[in-house]
Amino acid sequence: MTDHRTTRADDRSETIMRATLDLAEEAGYAKLSIEAVAARAGVGKHTIYRRWPSKGLLFLDSLLTVNEPVLDFPDTGDVLADLRRQTHGAVDLLGTPPWGPLYRALVGEAQHDPAVAAGLNERFILPQTEKTIARLQAAKHQGQISPDFDLTLAMAILSGPLYFTFLITQEPVTHDYVDRVFEALLAGMGPRS
Repeated sequence: MTDHRTTRADDRSETIMRATLDLAEEAGYAKLSIEAVAARAGVGKHTIYRRWPSKGLLFLDSLLTVNEPVLDFPDTGDVLADLRRQTHGAVDLLGTPPWGPLYRALVGEAQHDPAVAAGLNERFILPQTEKTIARLQAAKHQGQISPDFDLTLAMAILSGPLYFTFLITQEPVTHDYVDRVFEALLAGMGPRS
């Protein structure tokens, strides 16, 4: 038997999160307010604050729940092809409104709100990092990557240029740029003769 209170609460949470994303997309994160979300969702502010103690946490949960990105890695046996495919998918996601602008706003909020930073790290950054390192580890076992290559450093080297371009210069991150980053990275990761 389904508990109708749980279903109603889940529906209300979904409505609140969708209203949050719609308002953030329309007016920008900086102008987003709990009052506006409550009005759009047709709930009281206290209903929102019971679930989310801050605007930043509401925004984080909304973005990562309603638009949960699926960025899994294939394992075709060719680490470069697999990394390209996964990263091209991430780049395509970030290049598509509303995800890209909203993700930029979320990363910006994480710089000022430790709870948002922790949530972003726990729900998105860390799982993606673990998937990447696991794929690199498999490549290491297959002899595609030098056995002494530091995979955590590889992840940082791989992510750095992409985040720099996306967040700092705010230039489009293209498939060609991703491919050039991977070629440079893998030149140093390959098995040594």
